[in-house]
Amino acid sequence: MKQFQFDYKNEENLFRTLKRIRQWCESTIVSGVVFQIYTETLNKSKIKSICSMIESEIPDSLYMGASTNGNIIMGDKSKDSISIICTVYEYPSTHIKLFQFPLSEETAQSVTDSLIKYIRENPWVKSIKTFTTMRGMSMTDYCNYLAELPRNIAFCGGGAFSEDMNENDAFVFSSEGTISDHATVFLLTGGEDYHVMTAHVTGWKPLGRHLAVTKAKGPVLYELDGKPAYETYYRYLNIKNDENFFTNTLEFPFIYELNGMDILRAPIASNPDGSITMTADIAENVQARISYGDPWTILESVYNTAISFQDFIPQTFTVFSCAARRTFWGDDEVGNETKPFQSIAPTSGFYTSGEFLRQGRYVNQHNVTLVVEAEREGDIEGKEIPQVDMDTEEFSGKVSMINRLATFIQASTEELEEANRQLGKAAITDGLTRLFNRTEIQRRISDISGKNEGMGALGRVRAGSSLIMIDIDNFKHVNDTYGHNEGDIVLQKLSDMLKRVIADMAPGSSIGRWGGEEFMILLPGCDIEKAENVAEAFRINFATIEFPNAPSQTISLGVTEMIVGELADISCMRADDALYEAKKTGKNKSVIH
Repeated sequence: MKQFQFDYKNEENLFRTLKRIRQWCESTIVSGVVFQIYTETLNKSKIKSICSMIESEIPDSLYMGASTNGNIIMGDKSKDSISIICTVYEYPSTHIKLFQFPLSEETAQSVTDSLIKYIRENPWVKSIKTFTTMRGMSMTDYCNYLAELPRNIAFCGGGAFSEDMNENDAFVFSSEGTISDHATVFLLTGGEDYHVMTAHVTGWKPLGRHLAVTKAKGPVLYELDGKPAYETYYRYLNIKNDENFFTNTLEFPFIYELNGMDILRAPIASNPDGSITMTADIAENVQARISYGDPWTILESVYNTAISFQDFIPQTFTVFSCAARRTFWGDDEVGNETKPFQSIAPTSGFYTSGEFLRQGRYVNQHNVTLVVEAEREGDIEGKEIPQVDMDTEEFSGKVSMINRLATFIQASTEELEEANRQLGKAAITDGLTRLFNRTEIQRRISDISGKNEGMGALGRVRAGSSLIMIDIDNFKHVNDTYGHNEGDIVLQKLSDMLKRVIADMAPGSSIGRWGGEEFMILLPGCDIEKAENVAEAFRINFATIEFPNAPSQTISLGVTEMIVGELADISCMRADDALYEAKKTGKNKSVIH
């Protein structure tokens, strides 16, 4: 594999370069040639002229291209508006194939169906690179359709953009189609001697507590924790809703888990209703957090990712980096996160409106992310492993003050959240038995009954369930004779036994201490026959328990099935009446009412 990277200066310069490439190809074995054209300019006539020259000088080649927010060449941001990358595949077994399809939300399914059909009929495919238009289009369904690709296929790519991030115009093009602002281009590469590896870099660290996405539609985030989304940025970061909103929030995108991995979404505008327009769709009913971009942390992530490619011994890298990362770093420093890859192999790519990467089964659309694909022809036996050339002194052995503060905030938040969880648990738990307290078991009975206002403490029963009420026989005698410590042990051993039996016979049931030596068990979905079997298991098992000082003890039980439509507190009273009868008629028995 051989790669030529150069910037477009003028037609004369391009003609000379293409001629040299053609001469080189004529002097060796070539299985395929593909040009990737990245353009910050939206001048379509110039792009057509470049494509025509490529067709004329190297007629058997393929080409694909996209408008961009900036071009990456030789591992750094190009200073020119158009960059051209020519990759020459040299192994006879390597195949390349190019497709271009019109793309919209209506055509997304048919596009992916056509792609998947071709790949299933051509098992040589190992890699798919895509350039796609995506402005104004939800990509969620499109990514879900792409998840049906065979699992062994690497998939990555970028969304077309423009030099002005506020500009909606963007296009893709290829030798298989025209310049289009609603299209996708796929480059398929593979063969037995072709190898590919992908990775991604974020480097942004989560900050603070989780925020529930309570209302979102497509890329518009309406509410976090039931409040207008903008309030989060104003309250926690003092970012105002003005012309600097986008720039000020770039360091603080949202991070949340999607398909088992962390996804970043950056705000691009705050709307009058307090909603925020994001760079891509954000899922509803997920837990999101604000994240912070710390340069040292990002560079350390870049370094570790570059190191992971060393043993692969790549021959080329293609990089898809979010335009937000270019803005974050600035043009003078943005190359710091792509140059390490160049030290291993020629690196090129562009700054995108969004990045695509397949990990496991899923194809995800990313933002504020650096996606990297490495290619190689042939095996690596006898080849020297390249070393990453990167000054690690900036982040090795020390941590920036911002990083320390972010770590402190994160640790403090986790400790506070854990404390709140423990407080919440304590509020519903009986301290001695570690079962639910009476308030919580009543609430659970209320929930399963479908509590309604005006229906008393507990609402009307909606579905068949059962209750078991338990009382320890002669428990006062235990306390009076053997002491309250022994009484506590009896209560604890009974509680442990109840949990064991429930886990075995009726998982999902709730056990609560009703008061003193009385207990209530709610068995959702259990009819009276099963409830009676559970009650008898309680009674028999408890009678076999040995205590340090007191002799074996017994329990009495009242069992009832909750009747659909009746007040749930009547069910509780019926269980209590059954228990009273069990106590009155001899104890150590179950009575059903």
